[in-house]
Amino acid sequence: MRTADPSRNVETAAIEDTSLLAFYRDMNLDERRTFWACGAGWALDGMDFMIYPLVIGTIMTLWKVDAADAGLAGTVTLLSSAIGGWLGGYFADRIGRVRTLQFTILWFSVLSLVCALVQSFDQLLMARAVLGLGFGGEWAAGAVLMGEAIRPQYRGRAVGSVQSGWAVGWGLAVLAQAILFRLLPAEVAWRWMFAIGALPALLIFYLRRYVAEPEIAAATRVRQAEAGGHPPLWEIFSGPVLKTTILAALMATGMQGGYYAITFWVPRFLTTERKLSIVSSTGYLSALIIGSFIGYLVGAWLADRIGRRNLFLTFSLGAIAVVLLYTQLPLNNEVLWILGFPLGFFASGYFSGMGAFLTELYPTRLRGSGQGFCYNFGRGIGALFPYLVGALSTTTALGNAIAIFAVAAYGVFFLAAFALPETRGRVLHADG
Repeated sequence: MRTADPSRNVETAAIEDTSLLAFYRDMNLDERRTFWACGAGWALDGMDFMIYPLVIGTIMTLWKVDAADAGLAGTVTLLSSAIGGWLGGYFADRIGRVRTLQFTILWFSVLSLVCALVQSFDQLLMARAVLGLGFGGEWAAGAVLMGEAIRPQYRGRAVGSVQSGWAVGWGLAVLAQAILFRLLPAEVAWRWMFAIGALPALLIFYLRRYVAEPEIAAATRVRQAEAGGHPPLWEIFSGPVLKTTILAALMATGMQGGYYAITFWVPRFLTTERKLSIVSSTGYLSALIIGSFIGYLVGAWLADRIGRRNLFLTFSLGAIAVVLLYTQLPLNNEVLWILGFPLGFFASGYFSGMGAFLTELYPTRLRGSGQGFCYNFGRGIGALFPYLVGALSTTTALGNAIAIFAVAAYGVFFLAAFALPETRGRVLHADG
């Protein structure tokens, strides 16, 4: 059943079955193919990104890199991904969601292989910067593709479940680390970690054969061509969408700044302040990753159950509470291991609502540009947090630095989410 809300000039679909897997049972073949393609892409994307935080300690030792410079490489990757995400979203509106997704996956896969072959930290820094362009564009194209391919009553759960692929990719990266660093010398193992990051390129063959362009996106591009052109890149900064763009960009900044402040430096936190070896820290990271995976799934369910805004507000407060416990209390390692689950849960679960939320905020003709810009603006500013945490950790404990920037970021996230409208169940239409 669909209803119209004249006050918001939008049409919404009633969400009658709120069980987590209802969307999958009701999918047709094309929707399922899109779901698995995007889920695999996001998992491999997550694996590729998390490789660097896992090998950062080895690189710092081998090339005598300090914490600030090591964090800078992560920051540069995320900054360039912000540019890539905006451009990727724009091209998704111009040439299609599927074609853009194929190109961006190929881009960051090839650059991950380049990272495995570099001979200095400066070369690695440049390779990670170029890799980030494809990394950002992949999310923009894939999130729009999923948001448009799934019916509105299931969009939150479907897009959120795809988001859980990031935790799967993170787990694959940790598994690869545990195996490679056990079998190979550290100075060789880190290179094989980056080489594994080239695997996403195989996904392109599946995309080319089985995944179709969403009908509303194709129809909108036809209408734009008939009208004489496409909207300019900067249209998301004008008219009634300007306020949406500003608030959504701030929200994305807070949610990603907090996430990167935690996940980028927790492996280092465990090996330095908690004195764990790389291999022994795997169990602690596993608790974090399992919590993250469950958080994605619960977040996906809650996005349709209680709405996108309530999901964001609840999880931002939960993340603030747990990160303070994890980094500020003198806990023994057993308690720290247990806390890894809620830390991963609250620091990740809100992402499940973000793809659907941004898809629903923008009209079809601006959806790729708007969604790509907002999410990746947040990624770009959030990219400063690994560097800032690393820099601050030279004058205070790493745990303190993580807490300061994570709490500040989640505060911004909460306030911006509070100011934006609820979009649960919004029906999408082709437009010109």
